[in-house]
Amino acid sequence: MGSKVGDYVSRTRIGAHFHQARESRKLVLVIVAIALLLDNMLLTTVVPIIPGFLYEIRHRHELEHQTTIRQTTTREPVTIPYIDYSTLEQDYNSSYTDEDYENEHVTFHHHTTTLSPEERKHRELIEENVETGFMFASKAVVQLITNPFVGPLTHRIGYSIPMFCGFIIMFISTVIFAFGRSYSVLFIARALQGVGSSCSSVSGMGMLAERYPDDKERGNAMGIALGGLALGVLIGPPFGGFMYEFFGKTAPFLILACLALADGCLQLLVLQPAVNKMEEEDAPSLKALITDPYILVAAGAITFANTGIAMLEPSLPIHMMDVMKSEKLQQGLAFLPASISYAIGTNLFGPLGHRMGRWRASLIGLAIIGISLMLVPLATSFHQLIIPMGALGFAIGMVDSSMMPELGNLVDLRHAAVYGGVYAIGDVAFCLGFAVGPSLSGVLVKNIGFRKMLNGIGFICLIYCPFLIYLKNPPGKTIEEKNDENSHLVFGEKTKVKYANFDDQIMGTDEDRIYIER
Repeated sequence: MGSKVGDYVSRTRIGAHFHQARESRKLVLVIVAIALLLDNMLLTTVVPIIPGFLYEIRHRHELEHQTTIRQTTTREPVTIPYIDYSTLEQDYNSSYTDEDYENEHVTFHHHTTTLSPEERKHRELIEENVETGFMFASKAVVQLITNPFVGPLTHRIGYSIPMFCGFIIMFISTVIFAFGRSYSVLFIARALQGVGSSCSSVSGMGMLAERYPDDKERGNAMGIALGGLALGVLIGPPFGGFMYEFFGKTAPFLILACLALADGCLQLLVLQPAVNKMEEEDAPSLKALITDPYILVAAGAITFANTGIAMLEPSLPIHMMDVMKSEKLQQGLAFLPASISYAIGTNLFGPLGHRMGRWRASLIGLAIIGISLMLVPLATSFHQLIIPMGALGFAIGMVDSSMMPELGNLVDLRHAAVYGGVYAIGDVAFCLGFAVGPSLSGVLVKNIGFRKMLNGIGFICLIYCPFLIYLKNPPGKTIEEKNDENSHLVFGEKTKVKYANFDDQIMGTDEDRIYIER
């Protein structure tokens, strides 16, 4: 019955439109861009929410007590009883001894050395840096572990099923974020998001590399897809800060869950997730890709480009709370210049990186990142963060939009045109920055301070710049590798080479009896 309905729908005008849509590369690009958009919206929406929310649940009783005091002072007048101080003074002087004076002096001295409320809050925020950093890093760490499994999986079953699984996992993670009320539950939600992100990122980038084999078109397509990522990074922090300020913690995550559900329905209609087995013997092994020095240089650029902004995610809101006395909305808006400029950088250097040389675009971008990170700690107000954060986002867009298509180009040039493995490595490089950055951020801020931490990572970015010259003219496969492939074509089980049997009419060498099927 179901097959008859499906056949009937396929013969209608609507069915013809759906069939045409499934063949459209542009619609696949839209689906990948939306998946990256929602994933990174969830990634960054928590940035202005989690530090403040954790502080509130840790000091819930103190905040409730302060609220009660404010309500009492405004609603109920306090009656002060009359006290005869002259009588108390006589009684006190008659019983006051030298020993009491010494004890009182010691007690007074002790209280003068205790921390003020502001100093105590400062120390608590520094301590909270560590826990917040570990929570933010958990997503990247889990994604880092999952990527090596998702890459080979796409070789066996195709890209559509892992892509759809990524949507399901991200939806569950968003719902947990909405209703989680403890550090452990929120930690689990953040870690679970890493599994969904791994499925979506590796499958999405591999799908685009397969649908856009031309290097220039691939660069443009991946620039647009990374523009979706940039839009998620752009919308996430101000969206999270605004919704948390006026509607509470649950509302922003419920909205994201609804958007994710819509994306899942679109995937079902267009991609129709199903097993699409590939030629596994054609896929380069992860070992071969990891040991390729050119792929490692490109992946390293992605890692160092994103480590700095990853360090800022947990530490900058807390630094603004501590030093600038910023409100929740400002903490979210602090990342807005970086997000806008990242969107501009990715869309601009998708096609431009191909013209000017992707290695050169990445080199310039990484240098700007290093300088911008050193300028961020010099800001003493919210407005002074605009220029360094804007430059930082634009430069990260230069590196990402150049190195992501370059990974596909390196696989075409030096290995085989199967992309799941190399984009698993690219996503590992991206996640490595977002795993190391937040996890080290809290510890480094606590021990060496916010400024020295950013100066250090900025200096590392500047040191890495010369390595990108290595990608100026990467060589293709060696003669030995090509001969190995040719021998595989001739003697393999699934070879496209046919042998003609001339019996005894024509005598010749083995090479004379080989005809390649065209």
